[in-house]
Amino acid sequence: MEPLAAGDPRQVGPYRLRARLGAGGMGQVFLGYSPAGRAVAVKVIHRELAGDPEFRTRFRREVAAARAVSGAYTAPVTAAGPDDDPPWLATAFVPGPSLAEAVAVAGPLPPVSVWKLAAGLVEALQAIHSSGLVHRDLKPANVLLALDGPRVIDFGISRALENTAMTSTGMIVGTPSFMSPEQARDARVGPASDVFSLGCVIVFAVTGRGPFGSGPQATMLYRVVHAPPVLDEVPGGLRELAAACLAKEPADRPDLAALAEATAAGRAPDEGDALTSFWPVPVTGLIRSHQARLGAEMREGTAGPGAPAAPGGTAQSFPGPATAAMATATVQAGTAGPAGPAAQATALATVPVGADDGPAAGQAMTGGQAMTGGQVTAGGQAMTGGPAMPADFVTGEAPAGRAGPGVTQRRNLSGWPW
Repeated sequence: MEPLAAGDPRQVGPYRLRARLGAGGMGQVFLGYSPAGRAVAVKVIHRELAGDPEFRTRFRREVAAARAVSGAYTAPVTAAGPDDDPPWLATAFVPGPSLAEAVAVAGPLPPVSVWKLAAGLVEALQAIHSSGLVHRDLKPANVLLALDGPRVIDFGISRALENTAMTSTGMIVGTPSFMSPEQARDARVGPASDVFSLGCVIVFAVTGRGPFGSGPQATMLYRVVHAPPVLDEVPGGLRELAAACLAKEPADRPDLAALAEATAAGRAPDEGDALTSFWPVPVTGLIRSHQARLGAEMREGTAGPGAPAAPGGTAQSFPGPATAAMATATVQAGTAGPAGPAAQATALATVPVGADDGPAAGQAMTGGQAMTGGQVTAGGQAMTGGPAMPADFVTGEAPAGRAGPGVTQRRNLSGWPW
């Protein structure tokens, strides 16, 4: 979360803007408040896109369709100004990190959490598809982790970018690491494309990397179309689920009804207090820490990158070019939980952000809710430090040298506590 800059708008439609959450190929995203005080994410479209009559027509149509989507695991559109100058779109603000940010900070999720994540994403896609939309850019950066489950954002809107001046200059709509073979071939895209992307997200959530590795855009597109997915590190059950989603031919992938049955059968009984949190205890702790950091930044005047994180921790960011930007979160934990002794731990995650780096590509990660516009861009925003981790679950050591999307060498010194 960053303070508003001199040229940033202060009011969009009925919403008073408080801070800048991020940016992407379509525009900038701001934290705004309704007259009644409801928090929203306001996405303001770039003026160069707003000047394209074709884009405005498609954006108006896609916004109308997106407003019809209602589901427990989507971030609903609350208002929009497609004919305003510039156009804008407001969605419910989700006070939680993106899946990309959570994995970058704390490492891959445990399988029990990934089963619940997959079930929530299936329900979200069911709501999106039942409204006649295809997401077209389902990826970790577009999945937010709220206490009561995942939220899918930016559904359907990426289609408005097609055939604009921006895409005609070589920009592709979608993220190579998470797009389907039919997207990579620029063929007709239907609901089965989102199922393929779901398989990619599942693999990323449980391993920290996509099923087709990382590399230049052309290499990634070739692998998506021709190479088998790498699923060696995906545990049993989830491996079969992901493999079914990642079938090269759309007709060979399961439909969402079959996936709903599979995720229900694979989930373990709820652990912890299921009445207050969708997630197992470690993930709940990470989300609460993220919320505490956002609250602290708001109290301190929406401090920008490099500001203190949650109480007891520090977060540092090193913004830079898209090909070299890194995020570092350093946590000095206090005492452990009631059952354990005092502990000191450090969490370190460094993730280069580049034009083909999958979940972090072209996106600011600070607020967990940034607009990507469904595209890859070489001039992306810097990723900033993620949430500090509570002392009661900053323990253990993850394997060194774990690779991820766009990551050649990463060491995560404090993983999830399982």
